[in-house]
Amino acid sequence: MSVIAEENVRGIGGSVFKEISADNDEDNQPTEIESLCMNCYQNGMTRILLTKIPFFKEVIISSFTCPNCSWSNTEIQSAGRIQDQAIAYTLKVKSKQDMNREVVKADSATTRIPEVDFEIPPYTQKGSLSTIEGLIDRAVAGLEQDQQLRNVIDDPSGNSFVENPFAPQKDEALSVSHYKRTPQQDAQLGIKAEDEEKPSNDIDCMRNEVLTFNTNCPECNAPASTNMKIVQIPHFKEVIIMATNCDDCGHRTNEVKSGGATEELGTKITLHLTNVSDMSRDLLKSETCSILIPELEFELGMAAVGGKFTTLEGLLKDIKDLIVSKNPFTCGDSSTSDRTEKLKLFGEKIDKIMAGEMDVHIVLDDPAGNSYLQNVYAPDPDPEMTTEKYTRTFEQNEDLGLNDMKTEGYQE
Repeated sequence: MSVIAEENVRGIGGSVFKEISADNDEDNQPTEIESLCMNCYQNGMTRILLTKIPFFKEVIISSFTCPNCSWSNTEIQSAGRIQDQAIAYTLKVKSKQDMNREVVKADSATTRIPEVDFEIPPYTQKGSLSTIEGLIDRAVAGLEQDQQLRNVIDDPSGNSFVENPFAPQKDEALSVSHYKRTPQQDAQLGIKAEDEEKPSNDIDCMRNEVLTFNTNCPECNAPASTNMKIVQIPHFKEVIIMATNCDDCGHRTNEVKSGGATEELGTKITLHLTNVSDMSRDLLKSETCSILIPELEFELGMAAVGGKFTTLEGLLKDIKDLIVSKNPFTCGDSSTSDRTEKLKLFGEKIDKIMAGEMDVHIVLDDPAGNSYLQNVYAPDPDPEMTTEKYTRTFEQNEDLGLNDMKTEGYQE
């Protein structure tokens, strides 16, 4: 048999723990405490003994008996600290005498009998001071004592014990191994390993936190802070989002950079707007993406707005601000009535699109393949959206700087 036990008990030191002895030692008598019986709810007696098991460690043994209903219960707890390593005992039961070996089974111990595919999970039984036979009788009724089997106790806390009747000589039938606890076992015991696995590189750290660095506001040049975070977009890829807030003038900007390489093929996404709810679709526009609205004969070049992670409504508002509100040719000496009226009409059409009053198509054309428009039907296809992959032209590769990029044999 093999026994492995787990337990998390804080240490109690000192000379109050006496070794188990058959002698009648008045200094090593159990403490008696009157306590409530949980079976009949009348008073019973609990006896607590602090003792030390030879060749093992200190334990606390408690026993309760009720004179009214005859209910009784015994428990054991380790009085030592959680060990640096977990412990596993494997015992081959070859004779009936092996069944009389004393066993300290902690609450956290797992008991297994592989030959009969039997396991007692941790924390399903109270800690006990018993024998191999008593351990099996408690878990499996009617198990044959003479049956040759292997009984296993696995204890991540390292506080379980199987008696070696030949101590201090080696027990040929018993094997003991120590092993490093897993993070799950440390969490179950309520402790944290000192050598807890660290992120493999700086990128792993960045995925789990928001990085902040000092900069200057692009509007008023006052000191400001920029936050940066790596975000995984569902059904797409990782992107880097950077946001700058200025406390002095209230200016706010956000920018999105692709977290991956340039795709092998370009991407063209076309969405047919059929409902005002389309305005809430998430949208990632990289700095290399152009925007087209064929019904308005409108096209916005790749560098006009910059990289953004927003909604479709947010993108249309940015387009309106760029073309109408912030256009320097709509005011002052450089403006003309015809141009102002034309841009005003364009702004009104954008408002109608955002209100769901115009039947139009929005096209995102990104030769780098790093733009994204949310599919609200994911993982099923979106009936109103098409995504086309295409081979870039020489001019598009030139704009992206790919024609002069040597990726093979560059060290020669």
